[in-house]
Amino acid sequence: MDFSRPSCSPWRRLTLLASLLTCGICQASGQIFISPDSLMGVENFRTILTLENVPEDVLEYSWYRGTDNSTGNMIFSYKPPNTRHPGPLYSGRENVTRTGSLVVKMSALNDTGNYTVQVDTSNGTQTATGWLEIIKLRDDPGISVNVSANASMLVEGMDSVVANCLTNSSNIKWYVNFVPTSGSNRMTISPDGKTLVIHGVSRYDHSLQCAIEDVPEILQRSDMISLTVAYGPDYVSLLTEPYAFNGVLRAVIGSYVQLECTGYSRPVVQYHWIHNDSLLSISENLTLPSLSWEQMGSYRCIVENLETQLAFYRDVTIQPPLSRPLPTVKRELYIPGYLVIILIILATTGGAYMCRVLVYALQLSCSRRRNLS
Repeated sequence: MDFSRPSCSPWRRLTLLASLLTCGICQASGQIFISPDSLMGVENFRTILTLENVPEDVLEYSWYRGTDNSTGNMIFSYKPPNTRHPGPLYSGRENVTRTGSLVVKMSALNDTGNYTVQVDTSNGTQTATGWLEIIKLRDDPGISVNVSANASMLVEGMDSVVANCLTNSSNIKWYVNFVPTSGSNRMTISPDGKTLVIHGVSRYDHSLQCAIEDVPEILQRSDMISLTVAYGPDYVSLLTEPYAFNGVLRAVIGSYVQLECTGYSRPVVQYHWIHNDSLLSISENLTLPSLSWEQMGSYRCIVENLETQLAFYRDVTIQPPLSRPLPTVKRELYIPGYLVIILIILATTGGAYMCRVLVYALQLSCSRRRNLS
């Protein structure tokens, strides 16, 4: 029998239809009945045959296997509030609730068949019979994954993933990172639900899983597939000691200098340092305990991801401090008051003396000219 969907034989369908018609009649007449929704169970799960239209003055509930409510067919009886009696057909898995429903733990396929309940009240006795069918779940689904990459891992934004749920069920659910998905701009699901395609994987895509739900609220999950996605580096940072301003680090000869380069990616980035166009064989941190003239110049840190084939770099130049000019001292000329008076007197007397000298020189020149004529 194919249990790809909870199905039953034509005779079973007729029985269910008859049960539904009977339930409608029972509800109208106030008779007890077994809920049709509870007449199907799953192997290895708990089954509850729910009793409906139960009167309030119940003296005893008795459940029987088959349509005959004889003592030899009794499974279990319950007299409220606390008296319970197992019958000849009690297997250790059955019990009756306070509302009269029959509970069967760890249902087995051979639990399929008719069940009859007898309810004794102060006003008489009522009985109801229902056919219980226990179905066997199909095997858990399998899952396979195909990727578009030939490298050792997927590359973010570049590679795609095609996952197939290996099952004959038509009720399939997909889970990405344990969260159910119904498709998006980045994920598409085939019309039959069996194929999930992730276009351009993300670093946040960690796991894939499919599940089937042939029976409501019973999920059968496949194995989980883990995804390894390469990404980055997104950036590179370069920290220096002393602090570098506008890409220039000023340091004196003999001082301590440290350059720390950082890039974040998966897998871990590889670091390369270049000093004045020469490749250095060091890791992400460059330490100069005592700076020398030969260590001055330009430095470049390169971070590289071989899987994504992405690389970033940052530059810094180490230079000596700028030379400082000698400070200029401004001095103001101060002349005491008494010197000012002396200078004025000397200027006055000196001016008169110079005038006399000039007058005498003019007179002397004029007298010489007369003698010559």
